[in-house]
Amino acid sequence: MWRIRYGIHFLAKRADDRLLFEYQKELAKLFGYEDNDKGLAVEKFMREYYRTVLAVRELNDVLLQILSNLIQAKQNSSNIIPIDQHFQLRDNFIEVTHPKVFENYPSALLEIFVILGNTPDIDGIQADTIRLIREGRGLIDDKFRNDSHNQKLFLDLFSVRYGLVTQLKRMKRYYILGSYLPEFGRVVGQMQFDLFHRYTVDEHTLLVVQNMRRFSLRSAEESFPVAAHVIKTLEKPLLLYIAGLYHDIGKGRGGDHSELGAVDAKSFCERHGISSRDTNLVTWLVEKHLLMSYYSQKRDVSDPDEIHQFAQVVGDQTRLDYLYLLTVADMCGTNPDIWNSWRASLLRQLYLETKRALRRGLEYTADKQEQIEETRNLALHKLHDKNISTEQAMQVLKDMDDDYFIREGHLDIAWQVEEILQHNTDKPLVSARAAHPKYWGQATQVFVHVKDASNVFLAATTALEQLNLNIVDARLYSSCAGFTTDTFYVLNENFEPLGDDPAVFAKIISALEDELSLVGEYSEIVKRRTPRNLKQLATPTTTNIIQDSNKNLTILEVISPDRHGLLAMIGRIFAKFNIQVQNAKISTLGERVEDVFFLTDIDGKLISEDICEKLQTTLCKELDLHVKKS
Repeated sequence: MWRIRYGIHFLAKRADDRLLFEYQKELAKLFGYEDNDKGLAVEKFMREYYRTVLAVRELNDVLLQILSNLIQAKQNSSNIIPIDQHFQLRDNFIEVTHPKVFENYPSALLEIFVILGNTPDIDGIQADTIRLIREGRGLIDDKFRNDSHNQKLFLDLFSVRYGLVTQLKRMKRYYILGSYLPEFGRVVGQMQFDLFHRYTVDEHTLLVVQNMRRFSLRSAEESFPVAAHVIKTLEKPLLLYIAGLYHDIGKGRGGDHSELGAVDAKSFCERHGISSRDTNLVTWLVEKHLLMSYYSQKRDVSDPDEIHQFAQVVGDQTRLDYLYLLTVADMCGTNPDIWNSWRASLLRQLYLETKRALRRGLEYTADKQEQIEETRNLALHKLHDKNISTEQAMQVLKDMDDDYFIREGHLDIAWQVEEILQHNTDKPLVSARAAHPKYWGQATQVFVHVKDASNVFLAATTALEQLNLNIVDARLYSSCAGFTTDTFYVLNENFEPLGDDPAVFAKIISALEDELSLVGEYSEIVKRRTPRNLKQLATPTTTNIIQDSNKNLTILEVISPDRHGLLAMIGRIFAKFNIQVQNAKISTLGERVEDVFFLTDIDGKLISEDICEKLQTTLCKELDLHVKKS
């Protein structure tokens, strides 16, 4: 700690005791750490730092307790209450009955935490007993781990009535958890050098388990309504906790952490006598723990084919329930800024649609034509309630392709048709409203309807980003009549809802109308935009392209450091190559974005391999150049 403090002063050239993000890489280099296939130098350096901090906190626990005892001793005599032959309470702190307890009965190293979990009014552990735990943790060897009684005690921890995570944190702090589970010991202090993963792996893991426990509380029914309902249906919550404990345990070893963690999880389950069926479930959950977040954020969850594909991987309702709870707990425990109403709505939609698919049966393939007809008829019925005839509505809808009715809900279609019919000028139609919270997580829905105009995606993204709005989803359609019909879902710069303020909607509409009037002059306008100055991590842009011949779409993924105006820059590059955006999934993760675009060429066909290669090269070059200039 003193060496690090000196290093900070050396780098800052002044007195500064803050281990800021920008100092960490330089300090790692200064201390001689090097990058290799097991991790970055800065991650190794910070791992040692976090482990040192943990040791200091452990020492503080002992010292503060000793001081408390000295003060207490001056005031009155100790009050001792027996618990069992190994433990007793002294002034409401648990302690061993004699100094040889752990030496004579090593299982007490686990038993003490089970007692604490089942007795919430105990204030803590006596200092002398903490010291004996530290001295006795070397007794936890393979023989200890393979003892059936100790294995039962460890599993009993997950059934304690109070403070499971509090006990796990105590066990981690005193190196009991890392000794009993060496694979967990390896990730203590393990960090990832980015702004997305806010916590070390061990801290994140315990937060995930804590989130799982919270789903059972009454307070979760408002914040996590689906999770609060689903967790009550679980037959064995223990399996969820084990999956949470192991989902990231393979990090820091090189290779796919999901696969490595699945191997460790399987070994744990088999060693602890968990049935083959339950072991397979836990192993599958650890291996697939990123699957649901991937589908919700990077695939079109309104597409029945995508839902059917996901349902086939999941297989049954039990796995879906466990995976949903693990995914929500994981996302909430990764970064407080990541979880918001938008991501919640995407996961909820994926969960509910997959649940319906599983109920119908995996052998049943959704009839797209049936869905199209149903959506259209529901929209027409809704419009009829607004005194809009079928003939009037069909004048608008007859030119829309099938994707429009598959991806849009009937309420949104009815709203858009009504707006179009009420718009009596040749100017671009722009409208905004609060999206239905059940489906879109309280995002603001911005609707654009323009005839015979190019660069609409570029104009819309530019205008919205100039208002400091975050675009979280974009749906774009071209009709046979030459109209571009686009819907953007936006949140504020902190990824929070804008509310239902007409003045805010009017400002958005005005900005978009102004921008759409300039689409013919975009090559010069975009150059004049002034980006925010953000400190970026030196992470180069990467792209990946998949050709989906079944849907006649070129799918482009762009991973790049986040900065203001990013979508507008990407839109300008699309315009340069005459590329049409059919859909977009926008995802900001800490300091980087992971955006997915569903593209076609100007004729609505797959983009050629030659253009794909040039497109990727241009994106990486121009986006990285902008980062350097920023």
